[in-house]
Amino acid sequence: MAMISRKKRPYRVQEGLRGYLRRHGRLAELPVSYADLTRYDDATPVYDKRGRDTLWQSVLFPASMRKEIHRDLVRTYAAMRVMGNAALMQHLITDRVDVCTYGNTQPFRVRILNTLNENFDYFYVKHADASRLYGLELEDLLSPSRIQYITDGVTLIEEHIAGIPGDQFIREHLGDSRIEAVRLAKEFVKFNERCFVRLLGDMHSSNFVVNVIPDLDEVMVRLRAIDFDQQSYEGRCNVYMPKYYSQNNAVIFLAMSCMTHESVKQYQEEEHALLRLRARAEHEALGDLLHTMSDDELAPVENITRLRQELAHHHRDDRFLRCESMGELVRASLSLLDWE
Repeated sequence: MAMISRKKRPYRVQEGLRGYLRRHGRLAELPVSYADLTRYDDATPVYDKRGRDTLWQSVLFPASMRKEIHRDLVRTYAAMRVMGNAALMQHLITDRVDVCTYGNTQPFRVRILNTLNENFDYFYVKHADASRLYGLELEDLLSPSRIQYITDGVTLIEEHIAGIPGDQFIREHLGDSRIEAVRLAKEFVKFNERCFVRLLGDMHSSNFVVNVIPDLDEVMVRLRAIDFDQQSYEGRCNVYMPKYYSQNNAVIFLAMSCMTHESVKQYQEEEHALLRLRARAEHEALGDLLHTMSDDELAPVENITRLRQELAHHHRDDRFLRCESMGELVRASLSLLDWE
């Protein structure tokens, strides 16, 4: 089973990546930074509707800065959602700010409330690590769903990806009679393939969500990654395949019970075809990203050396052995789709 035993070190956003973000509209002057949010002076645990600790804490800012921080967070939300048009945001307020002290990166989660109808939305404030930014951009270009994010200096603003957390889905919904095992298995195969082709690691059940979608008389499911820190970092092949994580075993064993080798191969090829179409549709942006990524430092040399050997062995293709960076390995992996 895939295991990540060491904490990944963050990688700074270099000028090459910053230039890409500028060219593709991902840079903005933000009214609030990650550092601003760390100046809270109190925090209380956040519990779910069943009284379980969520590992998030709701923070309280000093009275002297609370109004300003809450106002600037609404303006930040406007920058991401409506390109800064504050006139459309006058009925919005910052309802709550949470921090996850359990994780390595300690992200902040902001809840924005619409006072006209009590509807709310979330967004995240995080450190702008280069690995995470490459992961987000590859997700936007190659996945079935787009994703909104903007950056300013070392601050990253990222939209909330809605869905049932994978671990919660496995615990509470896997036995739902409305969800057909074959359909879930098919989506897991396709999700596994998407992660492996673009080398997104650490996709255990806590790092993806499941969308349950009514479809005529049936129910469809879709799996979406929500954590992009482990984009092209580890040196082992199986880290990039969700099927090797023990946390996903319930879904893996379900798939094994209802899928044949021929079916798995069919769904893999279907996903390859979709990835090829998306890559060709985003040819200019993807080419620009991969060129930038190939010149960037995203992992230790020993990780690159080991991964290129394992990928060459897995695919029986020596093109991987000529790669000198993680970005080049991603480009080589995508080149198997014949998208260029």
